[in-house]
Amino acid sequence: MSRTLFEKIWDRHLVSRIDDRTGLLLIDRVMLHERTGGVALKSVLAAGRSVMAPDQTFAVMDHIVDTRPGRTDQTLMPTGADFIRTTREAAREAGIRLFDLDDPNQGIVHVISPEMGIVLPGLTLVCPDSHTCSQGALGALAWGIGSTQAEHALATSTLRVEKPRTMRITIDGRLASGVTAKDLALHLLGRFGVGGGKGCIVEYAGEAVRAMDIEARLTLCNMATEFAAFSAIIAPDQTTLDYLAGRPLAPKGQTWDRAVAHWTGLASDADARFDVELSLDAAEVAPMVTWGSSPQQVVPLNGAVPDFDPAGRDTREAHARALAYMDLTPGRPLEGLPITGAFIGSCTNSRLSDLRRAAAVLQGRKVAAGVRAICVPGSTQVRLAAEAEGLDQVFLASGFEWRESGCSMCFYAGGESFGPRERVISSTNRNFESRQGPETRTHLASPETVAASALAGAIADPRKAH
Repeated sequence: MSRTLFEKIWDRHLVSRIDDRTGLLLIDRVMLHERTGGVALKSVLAAGRSVMAPDQTFAVMDHIVDTRPGRTDQTLMPTGADFIRTTREAAREAGIRLFDLDDPNQGIVHVISPEMGIVLPGLTLVCPDSHTCSQGALGALAWGIGSTQAEHALATSTLRVEKPRTMRITIDGRLASGVTAKDLALHLLGRFGVGGGKGCIVEYAGEAVRAMDIEARLTLCNMATEFAAFSAIIAPDQTTLDYLAGRPLAPKGQTWDRAVAHWTGLASDADARFDVELSLDAAEVAPMVTWGSSPQQVVPLNGAVPDFDPAGRDTREAHARALAYMDLTPGRPLEGLPITGAFIGSCTNSRLSDLRRAAAVLQGRKVAAGVRAICVPGSTQVRLAAEAEGLDQVFLASGFEWRESGCSMCFYAGGESFGPRERVISSTNRNFESRQGPETRTHLASPETVAASALAGAIADPRKAH
């Protein structure tokens, strides 16, 4: 019987069938972070249980850590140090690998897992974080879970899962010059809405997806949770193999050869049926920026704040609330809208390729007066690689702050934030009310759009910045 890529991974990991739509799945990897991971570990240990597979379980300090240079366990969040110490102690007691603050491989969980080779094609991977779907870019079935589910996965290496519906989004053609995977993700949200993938496992396919490098695929899959999807996945190909070869925890020698032989068969069958099929021409995508307080409230960079559309994705109430919160009126062009903050970071857009593209925009130029601009690399390895290339000097010379790795102000983490009613352009994934600080107004965009806007002191098109 023909099967999708997801169904092949599901069937291989199905321990037992509970009912027609629910199964008990084997979990290959469990990832934890200090915001919830230490508590989950402590709960398992306090119940007299142990971690079933400690060599397949990893913890990282990333969510609430201070990212300012010279950091310690202390954070601007009053209880942050307690979370950090709890996770450190619990990881040591459980015998699992911890990427601590002083570890040269520390970083955001969804950044370090691919770069370390923890996530691999065909595996199941869970983490108590909604953006775990990012890691489907490597051909894995990876999804976010709750803390109670994390305890179950830690103790049993299994989880009860309701089988999601399948969706394929085929993106043919090529993205135009200056258009990125972030723009594509935002375009999809604008076109199909934040509920467009509700309850589905989304497989991204097509010419445009095959042309992407792994870091771009990670960005695309990252925002599947904003699409309300269960997760996202991309079939592994030669690009995937080239990326994983030599990674610290990837297979080696004959084990690598056997793994590659298995991975090359991980694809949806040609006649596999999906519950939902969507298609898109990549050439239609332009640089995008959000105007409201939902990722689906987005327009092309050269567009304007829209009027309420009864046939659109928003309710009249949601549209009016977004306008009021963002202090905007219909018809207002987004390009040229003044900003006071610019942030490059998060599990969406903080990898080396993201920083290179932003630095190319910043080279030899200065951030506008009155703009606070911050760059937070996604991992210590990304930071070190960027510094080896001199990218840090480009950011610093332009007026950006250059930080240690972590989630930082993606979600008002560590107690640090932009100010009330400040207008910020950000490479992150969510623009909800107060997401980056109390009453902060966030516009989502690509790293290069953030860089160009920081220079202009207003939302700006990076294609015009040179």
